[in-house]
Amino acid sequence: MSDKELMQKNVEEFTRLQKYMLLIEDKKSAAYNEMKDRYLELKVILTSSGVNLTEIDKIKE
Repeated sequence: MSDKELMQKNVEEFTRLQKYMLLIEDKKSAAYNEMKDRYLELKVILTSSGVNLTEIDKIKE
């Protein structure tokens, strides 16, 4: 997998995960906490890869 394909995959996962997180009403649930952990991991990966998350980050945590 090329770097471009990997970055695209991570951006797609990041945006999809945010959609799921916004649907959960109980922000203290185990499911939400697991999603938040993955959200933070992806945020670090994308930021360190030079992706500007300003436009696509809807959670802002």
